[in-house]
Amino acid sequence: MTHERTMKNGIRVIMEEMPHYRSVSIGIWVKVGSMYEKIENNGMAHVIEHMLFKGTSRRTAADIANEMTAVGGNTDAFTCKDCTCYYAKTLDIYAEQAIDILGDMLCDSLFDETELKKEIGVILEEIDMYEDSPEDLVHEHLQMEAWKNHPLGYLISGQKKQVASFTREQVLEFFRQYYVGENIVIAVAGHFEENQMYDWLCTHFERIPKGERALLGAAPQFKPILWTKSKNIEQNHICLAFDCCTVLSEERYIMTVANNLFGGNVNSRLFMKIRDELGLAYSIYSYGSSYEQAGMFQVYAAMQPSQTEAVMEAVFKEIERMALHGVKEEELRIAIQQIKAEMILGYENSYNRMGAQGKSLLIRNKEVPLEEDLEKICSVSCADVQQFFKKYFRREDCAIAVVGDLNNIKNKKYRI
Repeated sequence: MTHERTMKNGIRVIMEEMPHYRSVSIGIWVKVGSMYEKIENNGMAHVIEHMLFKGTSRRTAADIANEMTAVGGNTDAFTCKDCTCYYAKTLDIYAEQAIDILGDMLCDSLFDETELKKEIGVILEEIDMYEDSPEDLVHEHLQMEAWKNHPLGYLISGQKKQVASFTREQVLEFFRQYYVGENIVIAVAGHFEENQMYDWLCTHFERIPKGERALLGAAPQFKPILWTKSKNIEQNHICLAFDCCTVLSEERYIMTVANNLFGGNVNSRLFMKIRDELGLAYSIYSYGSSYEQAGMFQVYAAMQPSQTEAVMEAVFKEIERMALHGVKEEELRIAIQQIKAEMILGYENSYNRMGAQGKSLLIRNKEVPLEEDLEKICSVSCADVQQFFKKYFRREDCAIAVVGDLNNIKNKKYRI
């Protein structure tokens, strides 16, 4: 059973009781990420995520880690383009302690200047790590170039030059603007008593000022670009992207099914054709990236440099097949059954339920029950999938990113 309440300071709380569980998962969802930044402070949301673990007036960084470990739980965080989440999962008997720690981090972090300088150094190392990962590089830079000069295209980690220049005053200014009640959702799932849980949350989070909910500027314009980076590595890494639906669109259900059929698993069109039948690539998959204002459908593959053009051509041929001939009823039925099984099994976990409920309320401003999502997935037809490919997957509108040996790519149709 799910309950929604709103604190005096505007924090929305969604709680799902799971009486047969012994665990509880608590997530503090803040509507801020790289898409709310400017070019001069890109990376700020990620820096703040790190800094909330670096000590409060009551706890050192070691205390935060040790106290959660002592009760057999764990606490962590992540920053996305559209949100930041701080979460803890522990046994039900330690839920109050976990809330105390999270509340302390959100309400009383010191943002110590010495710790900030040290943590920025750590983050600069993290940025270098991504630069050394061609798979991360090709994904991130494709979005950066396709949504060029728009915050949705910014790197979550930010650029080294800007991040290295951040001051404590700038960090605090950003924190005070976005870490406000109207911009926060708290989601709880697992074994607890509703009124007691809500009282604990109010005790530890009502100190946060009410503030105003974050607003977005104009939507980005997708650009069918080409981005390449020469890198002395064994494989080439490619990413193809198409403008697609937003997270608020009803088409997101069609995209989920289309992705499963096209490249989302080991019996998908891309995997069976390009890896199993043609033997052109070891790793190939597709996925959707959807946000409030824009969306993107991406295909990733890694292959020997000499096979780069062949893989891209094979992907386009599979796209053309989907658009011209669609899919068979039996193929669709299997895909929908796979998606249903993944969704239902995923919900048998307090952390996953907390995540689904928290992000839905934060981004969509409403709870979307699992049953509703399943019903929408099951309603997708073969005609829906075929029309989806016709609408979004045009070769001339494709954005392309390549990392690796560029000398083997000669065909002008790929504009390299």
